[in-house]
Amino acid sequence: MFCNQCEQTANGTGCVDIGVCGKDEDMQSLQEIILYGLKGMAAYKNHARRLGQVDAEVDAFIEEALFSTMTNVNFDMDTLLEIVLDCGKHNLRVMEMLDKGHTERFGTPEPTTVYEGTKEGPGILVTGHDMVDIADLLDQAKDAGVNVYTHGEMLPAHSYPKLKAHPHLAGHYGTAWQNQHLEFTQFTGPIVATTNCVLIPWESYKDRLFTTRFTAVPGGTRIKTNDFSQVIEMAKQCAPLPENKVKESTIGFHHSVILGLADKIVDAVKSGEIKHFYLVGGCDGAEAGRNYFTQVGENAPQDSIVLTLGCGKFRVRDHEYGTVAGLPRFLDMGQCNDAFGAIQVALGLANAFDCSVNELPLTMTISWFEQKAVAVLLTLLYLGVQGIRIGPEAPGFVTPNVFKILQEKFDLKIIEAEPPKELFELATV
Repeated sequence: MFCNQCEQTANGTGCVDIGVCGKDEDMQSLQEIILYGLKGMAAYKNHARRLGQVDAEVDAFIEEALFSTMTNVNFDMDTLLEIVLDCGKHNLRVMEMLDKGHTERFGTPEPTTVYEGTKEGPGILVTGHDMVDIADLLDQAKDAGVNVYTHGEMLPAHSYPKLKAHPHLAGHYGTAWQNQHLEFTQFTGPIVATTNCVLIPWESYKDRLFTTRFTAVPGGTRIKTNDFSQVIEMAKQCAPLPENKVKESTIGFHHSVILGLADKIVDAVKSGEIKHFYLVGGCDGAEAGRNYFTQVGENAPQDSIVLTLGCGKFRVRDHEYGTVAGLPRFLDMGQCNDAFGAIQVALGLANAFDCSVNELPLTMTISWFEQKAVAVLLTLLYLGVQGIRIGPEAPGFVTPNVFKILQEKFDLKIIEAEPPKELFELATV
């Protein structure tokens, strides 16, 4: 561990000389939580700013929170914990801005059936998270005779009215980010990586990989502006894709769609038709322990609804869930960028039932991976949400003492080796 206070390699106490900076590993842990949370919030804020959404109070908090991690500024555990939760508070505002920016620019997402696979002809694949990039690409490729496909967390693009109005937004190809090497090798056209969650490319496709702005990888071509002409021209020169339909799926359950059904959902819960809700999502990874989330989705009782968002959805979306009380049992709410929607649904249902979020028949199991996940978790903790399960392991930058504090205050849990039976034997409100 590296000490942010004395800026030297840490020993067992958390720094080279505890007498110099007065810092221990638990303070270091809280500062790292702040830094990772700020990184995640900055990613969301960058998307929001590109959509015209800014907030001076958020900007001021980022400056102050970063200042609190500088050398010889803050040695107080209680104050650091307060800043950790304030990060969650301001991230909630950033996610609200991002939701507003998306809906104002592209329309409110709506339930949409998506073609998965490829269609005959040249194509471009877009991965990452940035809807502005895919909108620009679609506009520029309008008359080029080139299809555009989404990959990974770009899947929700198909649910925005102004994006899906483009007939050359042809479908979705592939799964989560960690499978890029094989999936990108098999895709014959150029690939555009718009944000984080891009892997260093294999030789088999690095000459076809483009990145945007600050996203960059060895061997790829970085586009600094919104001019995608070279991508479109390459698509025309590459081998055309074959006609290969894999399946169809339904996405686009924006929080406004779900809350529009609130009366029906409440009646179904009160009548006993729906007994529980499971939120299964987050940031996916390659570890075997992440099969836990697949098991939660597949074993959720037939009288329950499974909500999902983030690339964690690819762990649970291939199961046949069917319906309950006339509603789809599996509701895809979008990207990790759409986490604000899941929060709004929880708050909306709590209001409808006249109870707290913690009294809802709701279980949250969140796949843990990177900085955006930190920011979202801090928002949930700021809102006082109890009993969240994260995994497959505790974050490496959280010390046992700090994790104990989070367990005591928020009943935060690490997922078990496999979902316990009691997870599926939960009562309604």
